[in-house]
Amino acid sequence: MRIVDVNEYYSPTGGGVRTYLDRKMRILAELGHELIVIAPWDEDRVEDRPDGGRIYWVKSPPLILDRNYWLFRDGGPVCALLDELKPDVVENCSPWRPAWFIGDWRGDALKIFFAHNDNMGAYPHRWLEGIASPERIERWFSWYTRYMDKFLGKYDAFVTNGPALAKRYRARGLHVDAAMPLGIDRNHFSPDLRDEKLRASMLAQLDLPPEAHLLIGLGRHHKEKRWPVVIDAVERAGADMPVGLMLLGDGPQRATLERQIAGNSHIRLFRPVYERERFCRILASADALIHGSDQEPFGLVASEALASGLPLIVPNDGGCAEVADPLFSETYQPKDSKSAAAAIRRLFAREPAILRAAARHAAGQVLSDRDHAIALVDYYRELLAGRRRSAVA
Repeated sequence: MRIVDVNEYYSPTGGGVRTYLDRKMRILAELGHELIVIAPWDEDRVEDRPDGGRIYWVKSPPLILDRNYWLFRDGGPVCALLDELKPDVVENCSPWRPAWFIGDWRGDALKIFFAHNDNMGAYPHRWLEGIASPERIERWFSWYTRYMDKFLGKYDAFVTNGPALAKRYRARGLHVDAAMPLGIDRNHFSPDLRDEKLRASMLAQLDLPPEAHLLIGLGRHHKEKRWPVVIDAVERAGADMPVGLMLLGDGPQRATLERQIAGNSHIRLFRPVYERERFCRILASADALIHGSDQEPFGLVASEALASGLPLIVPNDGGCAEVADPLFSETYQPKDSKSAAAAIRRLFAREPAILRAAARHAAGQVLSDRDHAIALVDYYRELLAGRRRSAVA
């Protein structure tokens, strides 16, 4: 099967979508399939990947607000490439110009709109938070839902990257054909990487003894991650128990967060750790993951933490909530630091051995990215077979 992903979120310096597609290219090649990405960039260029797959870069203007990304100017060059490549399946995740020119392309391929995010949650709900209720914001921007419904009618299927996104879109009245949860690279994460000496060292950096509780937070310092809520919650819980927070990440809110934790030696900001083996050892050596965002489309960090044997403290809405089983997790009301502090207290009031055993058992059940790729190809195969049966009939 040849799959072509027309993707405006893929760039040389991109984030999660780029990581997902790079890994997916390799896995599909191993399974005997081919994934080709068509992405906008500074110049026309073809890039063959040695472990399978190919990138067609199409000369396009940059995104003014974020120079890490580019936007397709028009669909002509992209559709010409599709005519040349003759794919079995075309994927697109952009709701803007590509949504229409891919939908109108006259090729024989299966057309899939694959949602990686929710623009309503990422922008209007965040911008207008505190000004209007979520229900009113949804009503104000119902035009966007109607807009999506129009172009989705041109596609054979609307697929999301997990149940959290599917619930949001279905709540707005859109028809979602399938929720295909993403997976992680299970080759790196493991509870066996836990290092008690490293844990004690990390607690010492937080001015805490080895018997204290070590929380870890992962993610960009961005408003949507709600790190101020997490920091406030840890400070509240710290009044009743010895608990510290290591926050790994960076971003535009860093200075704001540093001012918030000033004077609290039990909470520290650390730069991202890009060396995979070291990062996985750090993650496995914490006592629990805490997360603040209720807008995560897919709980990637929660899955990575769980694969490392960590219990979870996460909001009761969003992608992280989808993997937060009560056996090894505590949830709280989004944006509520008092509720989050109570969740911290509840988690560490449990019997540690039983809690960690439950998390360790769950680690073996985390979906891998290979599992995701296999399930996605099987789903596309079923759709193609259904189309052939309809044609014969």
